[in-house]
Amino acid sequence: MPPRKRFREYLISLRRGLRVLAAPVKGDSGRGGLFIHPYCGYGSRNRVFLMGRVFHQPGFGSSMREDRLKRDLVDLLRRLLRKPIVGAQVRVKYKDTTTVVVTDRHGFFRVDMKLGAMPSDVTWHSVELSLDNPADERATTTGEFFTPTHTATYGVISDIDDTVVYTGVANTAKMMWRLFAQGSDSRVLFPGVPELYQGFYQGRSGEDGNPLVYVSRAPWSIYQVLVALFRMHRIPNGPILILREWGMKRGSVLPRRARDHKQDAIRHVLDLYHTLPFILVGDSGQHDPEIYTRILRENPGRILAIYIRDVSHDPARSEAIANLAREAGIDFDVISTADSVHMAEHAAEQGLIQEQAVEAVRRGGGVFRGFR
Repeated sequence: MPPRKRFREYLISLRRGLRVLAAPVKGDSGRGGLFIHPYCGYGSRNRVFLMGRVFHQPGFGSSMREDRLKRDLVDLLRRLLRKPIVGAQVRVKYKDTTTVVVTDRHGFFRVDMKLGAMPSDVTWHSVELSLDNPADERATTTGEFFTPTHTATYGVISDIDDTVVYTGVANTAKMMWRLFAQGSDSRVLFPGVPELYQGFYQGRSGEDGNPLVYVSRAPWSIYQVLVALFRMHRIPNGPILILREWGMKRGSVLPRRARDHKQDAIRHVLDLYHTLPFILVGDSGQHDPEIYTRILRENPGRILAIYIRDVSHDPARSEAIANLAREAGIDFDVISTADSVHMAEHAAEQGLIQEQAVEAVRRGGGVFRGFR
């Protein structure tokens, strides 16, 4: 490709990335004021969990609406200058159920609300969010949460970092460059991931609609990038739980360790979907195998499979992972592998996905041969 054309494509890609980063502040058209930013939530037939954050963002540059590049640059600057609102009262309403939650010292709020009767054939629901006694009447927005339908036969809880996305997810600049400047050939994702997760979503019948919940150690600032990445590669939509601040203790200067966050998040999901068994997917680089084995021991009969993406390239670590369940006195195979095809083949053998899904993973290049 000629250098001039390549440079032009890079500029277009970088502008697309800039737009994604600036997106969270665009709701006020540059006027500034209070702003509620909800994250995708998840729910059951009678309960919903949802998170978000309340900011005050500066208002300037509203006259630049005609120049999209300048508008995006200004909106990105406004995002960097946003200040969290501590102690804001957020009113949450779904149909006839309403509750009020308060933001913490970082501006985050957490909704864990009991619901009345819900339709059994609807997967995505809208929830109204507003500020009680708002100083700015524009501080209202709509959030969404997912509930599995009656056809779901199991759920999936998957790590993101080094499981779905190649290492570097916590480095926003590197992620943006790989995702937007290098495009679909950037190897942001491990090969075969979209096809494997589509197989999980479709399940045993091909139409199960199984819920997928994703967890990440990345900062909340990269949330929008992850959403764009999932949409671009057609990974099944689902709530993304950022572990960095999830479960913050009151009065604590430092957040709890990510491994504690992950255990709390998994236990919460299992409790919410107490009638569903689950598949756990993680990687060998951190503590996923040990955490998942502990969850397996706590929930006998509820964990259908544990898949660990082997990124450590250490035979001793691989052997230790394979022996974890047996050392815990549990007759259970923890599948540790570098590629998605092996995971798909095992899932098909266990009757968790269809054979067509395995073929799709193979066509998607699911055999891992290293990253460029």
